[in-house]
Amino acid sequence: MTAGTHALDDGRPVAVAISYDKQDAAPRVVAKGYGTLAETIIRTARENGLYVHESPELVGLLMQIDLDAHIPPQLYVAIAELLAWLYALEGGKGEELLMNRPAAG
Repeated sequence: MTAGTHALDDGRPVAVAISYDKQDAAPRVVAKGYGTLAETIIRTARENGLYVHESPELVGLLMQIDLDAHIPPQLYVAIAELLAWLYALEGGKGEELLMNRPAAG
């Protein structure tokens, strides 16, 4: 699972968490919210050692997806790049990949 975050113009945080199971056709939106709920999503992700990605564009798109729904095909490339980068990061290639971080959106 990974979480994406950004702040609205009024300063309220926005967060979306996605999860991918090999048995699923595509990653799913498993949590999303604004304000206090977003803060809880972000805190929970960090407390559990999950990556929190800051991308206003990607978060904005993911917020339009229903909770527990799979991401649409239009977002496959953006999410695949993010997940590939995260898997490599978890595999100990973080230093090298920080320089080649994918552009979200």
